[in-house]
Amino acid sequence: MFDRKMLTRKYWRRALRRKRDQIATRLFDTRLGRDILVSALGPRVKTMTVDCGDHVLSFSPADYIGRKVFRKGHFERDHVDRLLSVLREHGLVRKGSVLLELGGNIGTQTCYFALSGAYDRIVSVEPDPRNFRLLTINIADNGLQEMVTAVNCAAGDRGGQLDFYLNHKNHGKSSALRQSASDEKISVPVLPVPDILEQAGIHPADIGLIWMDIEGYEPVACRSMQALMARKVPLYMEFTPTFYGKDQAKAFVADLARHYGECLAFFEDGEQTMKVVELPSEGEQFDVLFLR
Repeated sequence: MFDRKMLTRKYWRRALRRKRDQIATRLFDTRLGRDILVSALGPRVKTMTVDCGDHVLSFSPADYIGRKVFRKGHFERDHVDRLLSVLREHGLVRKGSVLLELGGNIGTQTCYFALSGAYDRIVSVEPDPRNFRLLTINIADNGLQEMVTAVNCAAGDRGGQLDFYLNHKNHGKSSALRQSASDEKISVPVLPVPDILEQAGIHPADIGLIWMDIEGYEPVACRSMQALMARKVPLYMEFTPTFYGKDQAKAFVADLARHYGECLAFFEDGEQTMKVVELPSEGEQFDVLFLR
C-alpha cells in the first residue's frame, strides 16, 4: 500500500542531510572549521594526509605541527621563502650545493626547500622516531627519494647514544634537553656532523646552507661543525638564550663570532643586521642567519 507519510519523512530526512552536509562542507573549508575538526579527532586517528597544492604531507593530528598543516596548508613556509630571498640577495645560493637540515621533523621544510630548487641535494637529520617515520613517508610520497637523504639520529659532538626527551603535545619540541616533567625519555643514536655527511655520501665542501632547529642543542651540534663554520657556510638557526642560560649563551655567541662577523636576526618586530658579537645572551627565542 502506498504510504505517502513515510515517503514525505524520507524526503525531508534526505533534504536535511544534504543541507547539513553543505553547511559542514563550507564550515570545514575555513580555518576555524578545520581547527574544530582536527581538534575533535580522537586518539584512534594516528596519521592524516593532506594535499597542500604542490605537495602532500602526512602528519599526526595529535601534534602541534600536524594541526598547523591541516589548518593552514603549510607550516612556516614563509620562513623558508624569506630565508631563500635573503640568501639570494646576498649571493649565497650556490648552484649544485647541498642543504644540511638538522631537525627535519616530519619534512615540512624539507619539502619547501626541495620545491624551491635552490639545492641539488638535502640531508635531513631527525632523531625523533615518530617524526622520522613521517619524514620518510613524506619524502617518498613527494618523489624526493633521489634528492633527500634522511638520517635517523641526533647531531652532536660525539658518536654513540643520547638521552632524548619526547614531547607528546608538540613533537617539534622533543629535544636532548628535558623541557617538561611529562616528557618521555628514550635513547637515540647521535653522530657528529662530519660522520653524518660521510654516511650520506656528501663532501663537506658541497654544503651550501646549514638549517638547524634542534631545540636548545645547537651549541653542542656546532662543536662538530667547526670546519663548516670556518668556511663561513651560511648557518640559519633558532637562537634561544633561555635554553642555553646566560653564561652558555655568551660562550656560544663567542664561538660563533670566531667564524662569522655579521648576522641577520629575525625578531618579532622585524629584521636587524648586526655583528655576531652583539647577539643578545638573554631574552626570548628568535631566528638568526649567520652570513659571513
